[in-house]
Amino acid sequence: MKGYYTAKLYKLMMKTLNLVMIVKNEERCLARCLTSIKGLVDDIIIADTGSEDSTKQIALSFGAKVFDYVWKNDFSDARNFALSKSDSDWNLILDADEYLTHGSRQDISEFLENTDALGTIQIKSAYIDDNDISYAIGYITRLIPKGVYFSGKIHEQVKSKLPLSPIPLIFDHDGYLMPNKAERNLPILFEELEHYPNNCYFLYQTASTLKNINRFEEAIKYFDKFYAIANNSSSYYRACIIQYIYTLIEFESFEKALKILEEVTPILQKYADFNFLCGIFYMKLILFDIVKYQNYLPLIEKSYLKCLEIGEVPLHQGVYGCGSFKAAYNLGTWYESSGNFALAKKYYKLSAESGYKVAVNRLKQLK
Repeated sequence: MKGYYTAKLYKLMMKTLNLVMIVKNEERCLARCLTSIKGLVDDIIIADTGSEDSTKQIALSFGAKVFDYVWKNDFSDARNFALSKSDSDWNLILDADEYLTHGSRQDISEFLENTDALGTIQIKSAYIDDNDISYAIGYITRLIPKGVYFSGKIHEQVKSKLPLSPIPLIFDHDGYLMPNKAERNLPILFEELEHYPNNCYFLYQTASTLKNINRFEEAIKYFDKFYAIANNSSSYYRACIIQYIYTLIEFESFEKALKILEEVTPILQKYADFNFLCGIFYMKLILFDIVKYQNYLPLIEKSYLKCLEIGEVPLHQGVYGCGSFKAAYNLGTWYESSGNFALAKKYYKLSAESGYKVAVNRLKQLK
């Protein structure tokens, strides 16, 4: 009996973990999310911001505590409302279109019991790229202790001076495959910039949102301002610069892009996604004016080889495949266009081994 009571007392002393969410009309994906975290959390806290479908019924069927929240065009306010309803030691923050693919309570038990930090999780986000699905890897602060809250009306950030610590939880996210998010987010971003015109994070998010809906000229204005004032040590600097140069390519502003690329290379050259961008940029640059820019031709091959040299580095955020199969495939196309079919097949095969379908198809065509 003594062992029974000791075990029971130990369980009572263990730190608790709740899932805390805000939702609206999420019947498409909520059950998938809640099923995936079964056994990971002790309780589920959901703030519903005005669902008109079966979202609330689905949440209740999983035993969630559901609270109605009147939407105020402020994501932080909604998240903080939900957090105020949680009585746990720790809170895991998720969106309904995210779901656990790797990790368990046991994997994070030591973190929950002994760590004085914020937990970052890996999120693999699917998005459409050239009529195919690609994936971006991000590490986002989502495991927070009681008493920590959010700030910012949109793309809200955890407000805390605690250090960050990666934890072994991996989530997939398919929300970027759904339409109309940009139209929802832009008015809030513009409102935030009215109040904080030099906030680099809002400049980055506004520029990226405009780029994603092909409003390139408008996007460049916000990228320009970001580049003029941003600190290159910020966690989102690389992502913004890469999106900036891709936007300048779309707008065919090659001289400006070339100048920026040369300025940031010493800072960003250790990252695969930056070198992948370089490979694409030099190719587009030469195609734009082959006579003027032909001296840059060797840098295409060099950029993609550098990607493979760097590889897929854990904890490096960016597009999945830039350090592996995507770079190998682009090298294959480079060698094929140069007439070196032996090397083309070598790199197509390397790419195909990762299951990259376009590489598999290209290999079949070459055979």
